[in-house]
Amino acid sequence: MECIFFEALAAEGYLSFIEEGMARFFLSKKEEELTFDFAFAGEFLSGYSSFITQSPASFNVQALAKTTLWRISYPDLQTIYATTSVGNRIGRYAAEQLFLTKARREMDFLTQSAEERYLNLFKEQTRLIQLIPGRYLASYIGITPQALSRIRKRIY
Repeated sequence: MECIFFEALAAEGYLSFIEEGMARFFLSKKEEELTFDFAFAGEFLSGYSSFITQSPASFNVQALAKTTLWRISYPDLQTIYATTSVGNRIGRYAAEQLFLTKARREMDFLTQSAEERYLNLFKEQTRLIQLIPGRYLASYIGITPQALSRIRKRIY
């Protein structure tokens, strides 16, 4: 089940929380797709830079399994921010979690090998990573599907 939650060239309209399922973030480059992030149950899901600026994004977000989302629109979130203190705390928490995920991913690319990135993802999402097509995983860790196959053969 692969449906698009968010398409490039549109402004992200929602901040979402994944109750069940998983999604991937990807760029379309010529004839290939570059996966740069995943989101899993219990995490926030958003094209966050597009959401907070309400400007078009250059990437897509796609469901990789049956996914249940709790969503709030940009205007509704702004109303909550303006009228409640708990809304501000929840918004800050969501922003912090999205930032930490992005910062960790950047640091992983600077300090870890592709095999280490794969093993970390496997450790964090053991059951779910087995459901993600290999071409998406390979793209995510910055290697070809063939290189991912070699890593998997060494590990298993």
